Amino acid sequence: MFYTYILYSSVRDKYYVGSTSDLIGRLKTHNTNHSGFTGHTGDWRIVWSEQFVEHSGALLKEKQIKGWKSRKLIERLISSAGSEHPDVNSREGRPD
Repeated sequence: MFYTYILYSSVRDKYYVGSTSDLIGRLKTHNTNHSGFTGHTGDWRIVWSEQFVEHSGALLKEKQIKGWKSRKLIERLISSAGSEHPDVNSREGRPD
């Protein structure tokens, strides 16, 4: 399975959109101390995700969301999905 996901950092007050086949592993990577956009804060949490059978579907959804370039549309998508994902926002997805 493949996923398109949206992360949120309260430290930066920013969203990040991506896709992966390993949602938990990818969250752990984003929360490491690295030089990319998501590096150095360690507080990223998954606020939305959608599952796809094929990689191409996840990539298309990621591209669609990034094309919006609108925080309001991203927040509308998140709120329409209901609550956050407690299974991936637990301790296992965060660095020690």
